[in-house]
Amino acid sequence: MDIVDDVVLVDDMSPDNTVEVAKELGIRHIVMHPENRGYGGNQKSCYAKALELGADIVIMVHPDYQYTPQLILPMCSIIANGVYPVVFASRILGRGALNGGMPLYKYIFNRCLTLFENILLRQKLSEYHTGYRAFSADVIRSIDFSHNSDDFVFDNEMISQIFMNGYEIGEVTCPTKYFEEASSINFSRSMKYGIGVLRVSFTHRLHKWGIIKSKLYLKPVSK
Repeated sequence: MDIVDDVVLVDDMSPDNTVEVAKELGIRHIVMHPENRGYGGNQKSCYAKALELGADIVIMVHPDYQYTPQLILPMCSIIANGVYPVVFASRILGRGALNGGMPLYKYIFNRCLTLFENILLRQKLSEYHTGYRAFSADVIRSIDFSHNSDDFVFDNEMISQIFMNGYEIGEVTCPTKYFEEASSINFSRSMKYGIGVLRVSFTHRLHKWGIIKSKLYLKPVSK
């Protein structure tokens, strides 16, 4: 795809041949972690490398074939034309999630968490849990994600930081596919994630009210 200048892949000490396959595909920018740093730790390396390469727009997409790359162009266009500084590909807009095979319990879990987050963050996103997101590089530079969790709740902390800084998030409808080989977290990890989402939502609201001061919203240190 001509619009993509560089692809960054982070190998989080995986036991498979990810690095070898990435090199065969011609991916030049590969970051290898000497130890497993988790989902959030992986993203920290991704964003840091993207900014190092001088990216203007950064796309984060889970590499499990659930999301179509054909949305990269419209998502980038929305940001490049100044419509929104951040764009999410939503599985919930329309009927993409259920038609794509999302388990019903995950769909309900998604909808309940999203409702709770919208109430406390005072927003109207259709979902907070997509693995397909586009950011203006200026947005990423404006937040200090070094304090964020290395686990799955990293995403929600980053969303909270974006809204706390006054940015808006646009959404596009995204078809998705669920199949046996696609990545997924089990029920116990889902519960841990859900509790983390509730914690972030309460932290956001209490910080907004001035009741607490969370390090989550510290400004990045200029280098």
